[in-house]
Amino acid sequence: MKNSASLLYSFVLLVADFVALTLAFTLAYVIRVKLDDRPLLEPITANGYIGVVALLLIFWVFTYALLGLYKSQVYENRFKEFFLLFIGSFIGILFLIGAEYVLNRAIFPARLVTAYGFLFAFLLTLLFRTIIRGISRALYRYGYGVNNVLLVGATDITGELTERLSIRGSGFNVVGIVGSKHRKYNHIDAGKQFANFADAAKKISTEDITSIVQTDLYAEDSRNDEIVAYAQENHIAYRFVPSNRLFVGSIEVNLFENIPTISVHQTALTGWGRVVKRLFDLTVGSVLLFVALPVMFTVWLALMLSGRNPIFKQKRLSRYNREIGIFKFRTPKNEFNAISPEEAFKKMGKPELAKQYRANGDFLENDPRFSKIGRFLRKTSLDELPQLFNVVRGDLSLVGPRPLVPEEMNLFHKKSVILSVKPGVTGLAVISGRKNIPFEERRKLDMYYAQNWSFGLDLVILIKTAVQVLARAFSGKSD
Repeated sequence: MKNSASLLYSFVLLVADFVALTLAFTLAYVIRVKLDDRPLLEPITANGYIGVVALLLIFWVFTYALLGLYKSQVYENRFKEFFLLFIGSFIGILFLIGAEYVLNRAIFPARLVTAYGFLFAFLLTLLFRTIIRGISRALYRYGYGVNNVLLVGATDITGELTERLSIRGSGFNVVGIVGSKHRKYNHIDAGKQFANFADAAKKISTEDITSIVQTDLYAEDSRNDEIVAYAQENHIAYRFVPSNRLFVGSIEVNLFENIPTISVHQTALTGWGRVVKRLFDLTVGSVLLFVALPVMFTVWLALMLSGRNPIFKQKRLSRYNREIGIFKFRTPKNEFNAISPEEAFKKMGKPELAKQYRANGDFLENDPRFSKIGRFLRKTSLDELPQLFNVVRGDLSLVGPRPLVPEEMNLFHKKSVILSVKPGVTGLAVISGRKNIPFEERRKLDMYYAQNWSFGLDLVILIKTAVQVLARAFSGKSD
């Protein structure tokens, strides 16, 4: 790649990790040996300790590299980086402990040094990487390390990419768009639009192009070959967007009768993946249900005393188009029970609120249909606690696409992909701001989840959900 910014960033991370690890074990030594009066297992001098540990830390950094912590697809994903840093730190400390036995000599003066070292290693590497990320984003705003992108294609996704890549501080700069010169793009002037690739290649210097993103493959292979050949000859990164404009899911490259082919799997949730997910749902769901029972009983009692039936079932679609009934605490006022939002707003004499409700992603601030206790339950997401029964029963998963009513799901022409997995109590669309993104975008996120499921992705979504629920509860905003 012609842009050395990513390589430099990886090198800076590597050096920072080594410095952070060395500092971590230095602090561990000082706290246990210099500040703690308890006797030591081995009287190891500071110079001898640091010399050996610093040498062994090279292998610790090598472990980070094997886990991909210096690759952009990892360090640009905060939660993935967090998870792999913890795993890498755990493997690293095991390596250091094992080194004592292999070398047959004491490395640590006390056992607590290893415990302190592990804790400080994880925290300091995370802190250093956070600081470097902040500095990098600040430099982006001044044009340093920016990735210059040439977009090829006149599709809607070209416009989406243009909007996202043109955000100041994103680290990207659109140097041109190849496609229809009559189509207007925000943030891109007419001088950066080209009718064909040859025209763009003639007017934009190869030194000014870091990567090419083709959003639309041409019918003629020769035109596609021209672009790929140009990228290869000039050492420019190249990628293309699949023609279905949606996420292609889990792919596998292999040989089919000695011909290279790409296999596209609808979902990874088959075979053992499905078994592991169900065991996780059953185990964690049962624990959460047991913990939540006192809270659920309190809510049930409060709703009973307020004169309403506490729990109701909603008809939703599950895997393989199977209808299920999911449980929720009843939050609307009694007069608006069991009727649609349109009917409820019409009943209260405010039909205009129905359009506002739908336009806002099925959400209305201070929705008049709900009582005070109902608003509290929705704000804290306590109204969804009964869905844990659905999880244990097997109707729902803890994480999955948002369960939709048949009428909504029928609006989406590729519903079979979403319905290849169980819906979830939470999901990718939920943590991505489902009230602030349109229906189509939410379904794309659901499709991405179905096609790219992994156990790690489930853990990330659960953690983000917990953080968002707590933030929403304390902020006073309802969902």
